[in-house]
Amino acid sequence: MESNGSVYNSHNLPTVMVTNDDGVDAPGLRALVSVLVSTNRFNVLVCAPDSEKSAVSHSITWRHAVPVKRVEISGATAFAVTGTPADCASLGISKALFSSVPDLVISGINMGSNCGYHIVYSGTVAGAREAFVNDVPSISLSYDWVHGKSTIDDFALAAEACIPLFTAILADIKNKTYPLNCFLNITVPTNVPTHKGYRLTKQGKSFIRTGWKQVTSETEGGKMLSTMTMDMTPTQTKQQSVVTIQEDQFFFSREVRAKQVDSDGTDYGSLQEGYITVTPITALFNVDLDGVTFLNEWLRSVGECCNSTP
Repeated sequence: MESNGSVYNSHNLPTVMVTNDDGVDAPGLRALVSVLVSTNRFNVLVCAPDSEKSAVSHSITWRHAVPVKRVEISGATAFAVTGTPADCASLGISKALFSSVPDLVISGINMGSNCGYHIVYSGTVAGAREAFVNDVPSISLSYDWVHGKSTIDDFALAAEACIPLFTAILADIKNKTYPLNCFLNITVPTNVPTHKGYRLTKQGKSFIRTGWKQVTSETEGGKMLSTMTMDMTPTQTKQQSVVTIQEDQFFFSREVRAKQVDSDGTDYGSLQEGYITVTPITALFNVDLDGVTFLNEWLRSVGECCNSTP
């Protein structure tokens, strides 16, 4: 299958559009664009949020117009959008901003891994998902940033490590053999130079369980959900069952309470082993067979009960 209305330009270069959730000035996006441009293999477009939009999931702007301004990024045609990652992806592929639909959308590079249940919250993944539901091939791309160990230069290394994947996907798109029944969520391990290669994985159930604590102001603990600043270490906070401060307005902040991880071929487990994980994702959550079987019987019993009620 081919992407919806995409065309190669006059120099026979495929068009790649980059978006993200960390913002148009984020080092991950800038490194990705720089690497794409430096290869001279792609026509590069950028349509990204004008500020950080981490953990906004697939939210969209609906009730008002979205401001857009041109941004100077060497080698690319770039715009910053006062909207969400899903807004940016939707606008970028609509032909309202650019003259044609891109051949491939890449959302990233996110500062922090996106594995397991965190895929649901991720604005980075949402950017790719928005393109996918509109029949445009897409990738969400993340780097497993570790504070005190990772450096800004690692983003360029992560982008370079994934160039063969981008090139192969675009070749299949050109040959009309690339499937549109999923998009790819790719995460690069912390130590990029020693990665073990690509591994096809499944989405696992890794999850950071959070709680809430009362704080004294809106800014206290306010950056917890940012993938750029999140502290993965569980915290211990004395819990209060009720609010004791006699005020009309209160402030609460999220904090990490526990970390649930899994392995056995999942995205998170393979990432920790040092692989570049390639996880096929769809927009739908399908219930497993046991759940469907149970609910068929359950719904039948409810219907029989209703029919037998006098």
